Order: sequence, then structure tokens, then C-alpha cells
Amino acid sequence: MRGLLILLFSALAVAGAWAQMAGQKTMVLEATAYTSSVRETDSTPFVTATGMRARLGVLAVSPDLLKVLPYGTKVRLRDLGSVYGRGRGQFDYLFRERIFVVADVMHPRMRGKVDVWLPDRATALRFGRRIVELEVVEYPRR
Repeated sequence: MRGLLILLFSALAVAGAWAQMAGQKTMVLEATAYTSSVRETDSTPFVTATGMRARLGVLAVSPDLLKVLPYGTKVRLRDLGSVYGRGRGQFDYLFRERIFVVADVMHPRMRGKVDVWLPDRATALRFGRRIVELEVVEYPRR
């Protein structure tokens, strides 16, 4: 009987954690940037995993985040600075008034990260590794 109660409480805790994650509206994540070069993508560099053409406003997420940010999710980003705590807001000019859409996926080794598509390599390199606040605007219809 005691084992059954422990199992029941464990199942409820896991279900509650999943429900809390699914209802989450903002997240703080590490972000990098990528471009449509063959060295950074596959043999179809301008085509995302969903078939959308890569453009400013396209966001790739790590495979583990697809559970809470499925393809088609619309989000806003805010630049919180580099991973070293410098340059807060430096890239807000790219993010301001722009709705990003989750349309691509990162390499399977990545966890808890997003990748912002940028039009040129120099800007992507300047972007580096940054911390961003991601706010969900709209989930896709199922």
C-alpha cells in the first residue's frame, strides 16, 4: 500500500512538472546565431526543418525544447547580454518589434538552447553566445 502511494505521488509530481513547463510563457535561455552557409547547415542551407525559407525571424531550437516550443510557436526575444554578462541589449535592434517563429531544429547534441538566423556571418560572430529572454506569443494550433 505504501509503495502504491509513493508511486501515485511521484506520478502526480511528474505530471505537474510537465503541466507547469507547458504553461510557461517566458524562459531564459542561451542563444547563438547561424547563417545559411553549408558549413553551418546541411546541403539545403536556405531551407529549415519545416520547409520554410531561412530569413530574419526564424528560430531554431534544441531538440529537447521542441516539447515546449513546437514548430510554429511564435516568440519574442530580449537580449540579456553575453554569457559573460556584457553587452546587455546590444542586439535588441534585431529583436524589437519582431516576432520569431520556431521553424528549425539544432543538432541533437544541443540542449536548452536557441539559434537565431542572421543574414551574414560577421553579425553572427559578433552575436556569439548570449543569454536571451524568450516570451511565447502564440502556440501553434493543433
